Amino acid sequence: MKVKVNENCIGCGACTATAEGVFVIGDDGLAKAATEVVAEDKKDDAKDAAEGCPVSAIEVTEE
Repeated sequence: MKVKVNENCIGCGACTATAEGVFVIGDDGLAKAATEVVAEDKKDDAKDAAEGCPVSAIEVTEE
């Protein structure tokens, strides 16, 4: 599974709280994927973060 944060991000930090290690807040104050491929044990957290994003900025793709 891969995740990407698109240009809709508002930097609220919900994703970093939900999926620690999958997302980070960058120097610009916006979220970014911390890794290109999500670890197996973090997939559910990544999906939860995508569903919980208030602006639908997280894109999840299955490999």
